[in-house]
Formats: sequence, C-alpha cells, structure tokens
Amino acid sequence: MSYITIEGPIGAGKTTLAMLLAERIGAKLLLEEYEENPFLAEFYADRKRYAFQTQLFFLLSRFRQQQALLQTDLFYENVISDYLFAKDRMFASINLGEDELSLYDEVERTLGRAIPDPDVVIYLQGSVPKLMEAIHERGRTFEEQISSEYLSEVVQTYNDYFFHYRASRLIVIDTDQMDFRMYPDMVSPILEAIYRNPAPPVEYLATPRDVPMFFGESGA
Repeated sequence: MSYITIEGPIGAGKTTLAMLLAERIGAKLLLEEYEENPFLAEFYADRKRYAFQTQLFFLLSRFRQQQALLQTDLFYENVISDYLFAKDRMFASINLGEDELSLYDEVERTLGRAIPDPDVVIYLQGSVPKLMEAIHERGRTFEEQISSEYLSEVVQTYNDYFFHYRASRLIVIDTDQMDFRMYPDMVSPILEAIYRNPAPPVEYLATPRDVPMFFGESGA
C-alpha cells in the first residue's frame, strides 16, 4: 500500500487535490475532520483563549484517524490524506504559549511514536494574497477572522518545516502557477511525479516561493 499525504497552509487546496488524485487512482481518502472541532470558531475569534483546546482536539482527532489507517481495508492499494500528522505541531508552535507548548509536546511525542510516515508528501505552496482569496471564496464562516498577518506566519512556519523535511519523498508545488482547482487536468503531471521511477527525494513541479532554490537538492 502507498500512503500519499498532501500538506500546505490554509487555503492551498489540500482537500481538492486529495479528492482529484483519489478519484484518478481509486485510492482511499483520509480527510481532516476540522468540522468536528467544537473550539475552532471560538479559536479564530479569540486565538489566545482557545488555542490549547483547539490544538489538543485536533491532535487527538488526527491520532485516531492515523491509528485507523493502520487497519485500513486491504482492498485499497493507495491511501491519500489531506494532512500530515506533524501539521498540528506546526500550528501549535504558532498559537501556544511556552508552558502550553511544553505540555502539548509531551502528549504529541507519546502519540507520534505510533504514527506511520507517508511514502510521498506533496507540499502545496502559495502566496498570501492567493491563499486569502481562496479562503474568502470557499466562504467558511469560522475562517472570516483569519488575517493576512496570521496567514503569513503560517506560510513561513510551513516553509521552515519543509526546508528540513526528509522523512518521506517530497514533491513541492507552487499553487499560484499550478491551479488544479481551475484546471483539474493538472493532476496528470502530479501523478507522473508521484510514480516517477527512479525519483528524486525532493522534486519541484513549479518554481517554489519564499524558499531558497537549493532547498532539498542534496537529498540529505
């Protein structure tokens, strides 16, 4: 079984791409259950007050999903997820205070030992204006409070994380240039990259933004 994960900041199109790829290859879909988080709307209205509850709920929810993945139906040769388990730690580093983050890390380290690494991670990059545009277009009420300043912090955190990421093969896509939401046929070169053999440890399907060009080239 191949496990493919799609990651990127808010509004990058993770779920859209996961659904397009799963339809093309008949994969099992593992989608983030953000709507089940009872603290999410309050978090965007008052980040400081509701950050810890929001992060802990997401952490436990994603852990349960990942555990279920280990017992997934063998009928499926591929599983595609619209999130990486480590994303929760990225957001925690932005939203939690020092004491809260220390407690969070104790829980995350314990749970993380039982989480499988994906075979391929697709990292979706995008400029803050384009991401804000996508957020407004999809019209989720609880996201109306997202500011460009907060989104910029999220984007920078993602770039920093994937600059050092080596746990799985990585494909980087600039969604400003590859708009698969507008042009679904763009999934074809993405599928070619996923199944390329031999494949580089890091591959770009468009010029990455805000990341040095030597990012990942060593394959170390």
